[in-house]
Amino acid sequence: MIQSLSFGFIAVCALLTLTLSTSAQDHLLRGYSIPVVDLSDQAQRQVVVDIEQGQYLGHVTTTLLPDGHTILAVYPKGHGRGEIVYKRSRDGGRHWSERLPTPTSWRTSLEVPTIYQTVDITGKRRLILFSGLYPIREAVSEDLGRHWSELKPIGDFGGIVAMSCLTRLKNGNYVAMFHDDSRYFSRTASKDANTFTLYQTISADGGLTWGKPTPIFSSSEIHLCEPGIIRSPDGARLAVLLRENSRTRNSYVIFSEDEANSWSVPRELPAALTGDRHTAVYTPDGRLVITFRDTTHVSATKGDWVCWVGSFEDIARGTEGGYRVRLMKNYHAWDCAYSGLEALKDGTLVATTYGHWQQNEQPYIVCVRFKLEETDKRLRR
Repeated sequence: MIQSLSFGFIAVCALLTLTLSTSAQDHLLRGYSIPVVDLSDQAQRQVVVDIEQGQYLGHVTTTLLPDGHTILAVYPKGHGRGEIVYKRSRDGGRHWSERLPTPTSWRTSLEVPTIYQTVDITGKRRLILFSGLYPIREAVSEDLGRHWSELKPIGDFGGIVAMSCLTRLKNGNYVAMFHDDSRYFSRTASKDANTFTLYQTISADGGLTWGKPTPIFSSSEIHLCEPGIIRSPDGARLAVLLRENSRTRNSYVIFSEDEANSWSVPRELPAALTGDRHTAVYTPDGRLVITFRDTTHVSATKGDWVCWVGSFEDIARGTEGGYRVRLMKNYHAWDCAYSGLEALKDGTLVATTYGHWQQNEQPYIVCVRFKLEETDKRLRR
């Protein structure tokens, strides 16, 4: 039975501080024992999505449309903040369009843009795009991304990397999550960035409107942020993987067994899953693939773009998983790999992100296409 975190927030935070302080004395290993498959030298897998001489092109999110082969990508011209660039691939990431037209307000984005698909209770499909800091704003498309609305505030609140994850609940509502470090949640927020708070907000109309954010966890001891959500194969549990921004510990995970009504006490993950901005998909054979920036304390690929191959039960049990894949080498200590990750029907994984892929050059956008059957074979060599 999961020890749950209810929304009696102040009392629960005191309990969590005590729990985390106690558990911190029992450190997990800072390195991992699972093998690494290296694809970084496989240039034939790498597709340049966008590059601009002298221009920083940054943090990418993607979504795969219902046709199973059209991928949309959004990313900023700059580190996090900057004009949103919008591109499309109609063939599963093999080729990409020129930069597509965008609404005027997309030039004013202050944070990493994120893009998702929703379906409301009437069956109406939408694409929604978020841009964070204060206030969090949203744009909507009702024609599979051909046309978009301007960015508009979703409420009188803000946050960082909004929304870094979103999923549909069993009742048809959507839950989205983001974090704030005390600087952007309100117009008069403190500029002291020592306390990190994880929030969730619910939409009952397919993402058109969002409820008042509920704080899930807050701490000045550990800095949990950039949540990435995964549903268990049987549908019964939700897991949220979290970056630990103070860099003192591994990444963390929380669980819900009641459709995001309550959450477990955060638990430190094995080093094999330690990184920034976890993005996950299931492959046709049921395995779980999670891509992230490698921030493991002891790792031969630290600072690179990697993914992890394992199962939901590995996360639940706290085991290391199957293996890691180094997707590309990053010529920077850390700046890369806020990744989109899509699984095509034939099992091809399309991972898309930014990074310093050439020494002394600004970061640009690439995608890498691979199948687990290929990495499995390389593992057995």
